[in-house]
Amino acid sequence: MATLNRQFDRGVINELKNDTQALLSFLQDQNDGTIVYVLEKLGRLENGYSKQPLLNLLDNNNETIRSLAIKNLAKIGDVSLLDTFVNFAKQDESTEVRRESVSAIGRLRNEKTIPILIKLLSDNDPKVVMQAIRGLLVFSSNNQVKKELSKLLNHPNELIKEVIGKEINGVSYGSKDNGKQDEFPAHLKNTIVQGDVLETLKYVPDESIHMTFTSPPYYNARDYSIYQSYDEYLKFLEKVFKEVHRVTKEGRFFVLNTSPIIIPRISRAHASKRYPIPYDIHPLLVKMGWEFIDDIVWVKPEASVKNRNAGFLQHRKPLGYKPNAISEMIMVYRKKTDKLIDWNISQYNWDKVKKSKVEDKYETTNIWRISPSFDRVHSAVFPIELCNKVIKYYSFVDDLIFDPFAGSGTLGLAAINLNRHFFLTEKESKYISRMKEDLIRNSNLFDKKNNQPNFIDIKNFISLNNRKI
Repeated sequence: MATLNRQFDRGVINELKNDTQALLSFLQDQNDGTIVYVLEKLGRLENGYSKQPLLNLLDNNNETIRSLAIKNLAKIGDVSLLDTFVNFAKQDESTEVRRESVSAIGRLRNEKTIPILIKLLSDNDPKVVMQAIRGLLVFSSNNQVKKELSKLLNHPNELIKEVIGKEINGVSYGSKDNGKQDEFPAHLKNTIVQGDVLETLKYVPDESIHMTFTSPPYYNARDYSIYQSYDEYLKFLEKVFKEVHRVTKEGRFFVLNTSPIIIPRISRAHASKRYPIPYDIHPLLVKMGWEFIDDIVWVKPEASVKNRNAGFLQHRKPLGYKPNAISEMIMVYRKKTDKLIDWNISQYNWDKVKKSKVEDKYETTNIWRISPSFDRVHSAVFPIELCNKVIKYYSFVDDLIFDPFAGSGTLGLAAINLNRHFFLTEKESKYISRMKEDLIRNSNLFDKKNNQPNFIDIKNFISLNNRKI
């Protein structure tokens, strides 16, 4: 691609675009990769542009070339191409080409396309249907169009139903609270509440939190996380994360660190049990109104994890293979809203956005290689590097960062270091004591603006709130 960039810069492509004969000759002599590159860079094409070089490509065996040829033909806005688009929408064997053809029909914005697009609403490919919807929404004031689109409220595809619900029936997702995105209740600022997380969250006002990053207690893997059953454990997390959803500002992020957990066998006559925690939590989160955004894999050095394959190393028997678990999941969710992320950004003044920019090196993939941290008091602590990345990528300067299972409080320390504020809850007194040690040792981070950390028990926290949620 670098060679192509040097060989065909914008000037060369513009010359080809403006010389029909040269473009015809060029496209006949190039390999597929070069043709694709040029088609992607053609840019705007005016009505009246010569169609022949692009029409010639519709017989190409490469579906990407056919698709890009149609995409560029659509830019011309020539209604005489309608039959061509319809033909490819109906008959091309490539779903990519069919979807682009339906998009091209819609981009004509001509009433002649209405019956064609209505017919395409019954296509088996949901993406074809979505493109037909997009084209018909231009004519949403047309009673026939509105009637046909309304029928899709019963469509089996969830995205189609969501789009129709919003565009035709006015169904919306979002906050009824008109509070500013860059504000939060002052009494939550740099506050650590010792007490039950569910009881504490009852007294946190709606839409108070900008971002939550947490790692919930692992099922029956630690002294502080004993549950009678896996079902009880999941129901507990569901209750907590519903409350987190309520207190999170519109369109803001919830980042969850979990991994499968293994419960050792009770004897050699029994098997151990592995619980897929992140995969069982996910559908619960989606159901309560979190929109899945990304999955990030936190990879740790193999030497830092428990060795599970020592037995296999000796016997090498099939079925007995057990890999060392060197990864954990970082699942990224956004509180569901009709508004785009650009809206969230626009709620901040430019100075704050500028201060919050990620200027240094950042992760370019969803594989994050970070060594774990170890603590003399808490057996499962966040690495500060992990907290730093999550905070920088998913919050702004002066935002309020929440961890409902704060443990040793690493997230709070990272938040202050990055000019954010924190709100933490933790029920275990030994971890509260550990937090105090760390925060007192780093008291220089708390200036008059940030205030000193406020350690408070749940009774006193409740008294700070005017009403129970």
